[in-house]
Amino acid sequence: QVQPVESGGGLVQAGGSLRLSCAASGRTLSRNAMGWFRQAPGKEREFVASIDWSGGTTYYADSVKGRFTISRDNAKNTVYLQMNNLKPGDAAVYYCAAQKQGLAGLGSREHEYDTWGQGTQVTVSS
Repeated sequence: QVQPVESGGGLVQAGGSLRLSCAASGRTLSRNAMGWFRQAPGKEREFVASIDWSGGTTYYADSVKGRFTISRDNAKNTVYLQMNNLKPGDAAVYYCAAQKQGLAGLGSREHEYDTWGQGTQVTVSS
């Protein structure tokens, strides 16, 4: 399996924005629903957002709803996470993952995903 590769993380002030990208060379992601998760120091990895293979259906954690937008460009084999109005509590390593094929609906639990990237760090200063 080829791992997705995340990029776009960095340091931003509270209230600022970042756009994360997730791309995979050598493997198409267009057949998979995709998800973003995050893990802050000392905490368990948590679900952020997911999107179906076509981009027509999305699902968000309550903590990011209205501030984050997940999207995808299958022609570029890339999934995005636009993060606006960032808060210090959003600071974490962000991971993208491909949902296991054959599952119904959009997953929000780690075991529903089987291909993970290495993550990209997001730091939010207050």
